[in-house]
Amino acid sequence: MRNSDRVQLPFYFDILKLQSEVKNLINVEWIGHFVRQNYEGSWSVIPLTAQPGVTHPIQMAAAIPGDYDFVATPFLELCPYIKSVLACFEAEKCSVRLMKLTSGSEIKEHRDYDLDEGEVRVHIPIFTNEKVSFFVNNTKVKMQEGECWYLRLSDPHRVINEGESDRIHLVLDLKVNEWLSEILTKSLA
Repeated sequence: MRNSDRVQLPFYFDILKLQSEVKNLINVEWIGHFVRQNYEGSWSVIPLTAQPGVTHPIQMAAAIPGDYDFVATPFLELCPYIKSVLACFEAEKCSVRLMKLTSGSEIKEHRDYDLDEGEVRVHIPIFTNEKVSFFVNNTKVKMQEGECWYLRLSDPHRVINEGESDRIHLVLDLKVNEWLSEILTKSLA
């Protein structure tokens, strides 16, 4: 995995089903990302997994790398297709969430230092537009709706949404195991 900071994985998901499920969450309140210094505008989360017993929305939305004890939230129970997407990944799921970057917002350059040793982050774009720019190591990663990407986010990365629509990704933190290592290695070839 150290050879590439971005790998498109061999999965493609039904974008209409993903978009429909996200639209059906219209009454669910998005939780503002709690690391305010990392963004300008609005960056928010709907937690699909959380640590057992956690009920406060901000604590439910926290993704703490290295913490592997997660259970489905009531929001995931509203998303049967997303549950089937998660079942495609034969690795332990840690934090799983929907992440929205609204039009005109920016995630400032930062690093998620605790990722990529025992845990990696995968992005599945659900809503995006041509004016969303996701940079890893100052190089743009062009991700399309329904695709699946590993991004080495312990490296510097940033996102700008200069489009007129919100960007929403399904973001999975996965514990590295033999199956996941093999998928990443094969995808690099």
